[in-house]
Amino acid sequence: MEFIDFGDLIPVAGIFAGVAFAWIGLKHRQLVFEHKNAEREATIQAEEKRRLEQRLAVLERIVTDRGIQTAEQIEALRDGESDRVRT
Repeated sequence: MEFIDFGDLIPVAGIFAGVAFAWIGLKHRQLVFEHKNAEREATIQAEEKRRLEQRLAVLERIVTDRGIQTAEQIEALRDGESDRVRT
């Protein structure tokens, strides 16, 4: 049986370990950067959603209020009471 000397592979293993740690550190920094960008984007989208919801609420109020006035005007015209019609 022949003896294999692994002593010469110790520096190679150290180099590979150093490269592996550097690669893992790089991936970690990339993930942190992507996470911060995702948080920023989520904040922007949440603000945009809030603004659009406020605008939608205003539009719903306008449509609802004018819808009631329009219905009253139609009923007034049907009844022949054009003096009740508001313009």
